Amino acid sequence: MNENKPISRRSFLAYVGSGTATLLAASSGLGLFSGKAEAQENPEALFSYSSDSLTRSPGLIQPSDSDELVLPKGFSSQILAAYGDRINAKGDTFGFHNSYTCFHPIEGSSVNGLLWVNHESADALWVQGEPKNGHYSTAQTQKLLYNQGASILGIYRDTDGTWKLDTTSPYGRRITGLDAFELTGPARSARSVHGVSRVQGTLGNGSGGKTLWGTQLTGERSFAEPSRDAGLPQTHYGWVTEADPFDAGFKLRKHTALGRFQHGSIAMTLGKKGQAVVYMGDGAAYACIYKYISKGTYVVAKGTANSELLTEGTLYAADLVQRRWVALTIDAVLEALNDLHFSLPASIEYTREELLELFKEQADVYVYAGEAALILGATPTDRPETVQISPEEGTLFITHTNNARHGNLHGHISRLVEKDSDHGALEFSLETVLSGGRQGELSSPDSLITDHLGNLWVTTHMPPSQMNQGAYAEFKNNGLFAIVSPVSSKRKVLQFASAPNDAAFAGPCFAPDERSMFVAVQHPGANTVNRNNPTSSWASRPGSKVPRPAVVAITGFSY
Repeated sequence: MNENKPISRRSFLAYVGSGTATLLAASSGLGLFSGKAEAQENPEALFSYSSDSLTRSPGLIQPSDSDELVLPKGFSSQILAAYGDRINAKGDTFGFHNSYTCFHPIEGSSVNGLLWVNHESADALWVQGEPKNGHYSTAQTQKLLYNQGASILGIYRDTDGTWKLDTTSPYGRRITGLDAFELTGPARSARSVHGVSRVQGTLGNGSGGKTLWGTQLTGERSFAEPSRDAGLPQTHYGWVTEADPFDAGFKLRKHTALGRFQHGSIAMTLGKKGQAVVYMGDGAAYACIYKYISKGTYVVAKGTANSELLTEGTLYAADLVQRRWVALTIDAVLEALNDLHFSLPASIEYTREELLELFKEQADVYVYAGEAALILGATPTDRPETVQISPEEGTLFITHTNNARHGNLHGHISRLVEKDSDHGALEFSLETVLSGGRQGELSSPDSLITDHLGNLWVTTHMPPSQMNQGAYAEFKNNGLFAIVSPVSSKRKVLQFASAPNDAAFAGPCFAPDERSMFVAVQHPGANTVNRNNPTSSWASRPGSKVPRPAVVAITGFSY
């Protein structure tokens, strides 16, 4: 049997309920089992999946605690770029702590394109070094800022099926904490951003999303520490930024109408009236889910000029109890704060008097969107990191990673369905699709995407310091999971990949033909205290044991 033959995606989906032996049989063309499920080639297949007579499956791989990227037989991975690698002719280098990825095809190609990669943070142990006397030097600060932001990689699949980095691509470049960004929308030049219309750099870039017009949105999440370390104003960060991977002349911008908070992922679609609708997650504990609806409507012929849709509209937060979207307005915030019978939510760290000083005008609602949402009755949940629009009309999947302070150690995945299947609606229903932990077969769901059938691909992000211990011990290292037929009684949770020691996968995405997946491997060796004794050596250079975060291509899927 040829175990190296690529495994068909159709065979993979049909494999559900049949065990690893069937997967290997599918890769070789041998039909060892009869009566296996057939995956239909339409989105509805996901929500009415028929399984065979077997009711349990061992998954594709078993949990692993080895210091390697583990995949099922028949699949392989190639490192496209790791921290410090040169990415273009100019000599720019790949940043640190890579996170979200997004493939932008060149002329519709599935084998030639640009890969957008976020860089979420820079670890002093590996990057800039510890501060001296509590302060970073100018050189250290420059290195801190340079290694955040994003990398744009030219990549292609060779004739032998191997993905490679093209350092000669005219599009390869870095966007960093040193670049200039324009503020757009209601908080531009506002008092709460110190009266400026232009700010320095983008920091703490966690996740993102692609616009309807083909540009890239990326959310600033872990921005508090690096902005403080660099001596930069806090309110200049925590925004959704926009760039065009194909056009270095496209003005970099931060859209304040989308609100300032610890942005997770960003998902854009259309309402039934043609408005641009943007869903957003917040990576903080006790955080809310957001939706923005543009005032204007999307016009295909306008191309990237549609970016103006993100400058004027209404920002909402989800009240999960009343199942409604709450508009964030200054009048409503002030009415609540001036009501002496109103009790501040416990998770707000400001006093009533401090909040009345913060909230003076509508711009302040966007700058302090998290506080405004809680004041107006939006429901805080346990780190709603990722929002993903489903092929099922009007449906949104949401990962809630975990919150130990709530006793929610393993997180959950929920599904929000808009009224009348309209993404522009202001009412919705919500249900839990999967609870993390032993019954859900995974812990701490983080990044999430859907394939063309609507199956979910979910990464996990257990705390590095607690992996392989206590309540997390049985799950071993973080992984990448396929949840097949997610809202059906025949749902299956299958582990597809295991990450190296201390690491986590982040931001998976497919090439258009879904024959290749790209995914970031974050913070291998995160528990290292002494550089000379790292807890991982994954992606280290020859002759070195220093681990490096990297982005990889996974191949082995075929039709």
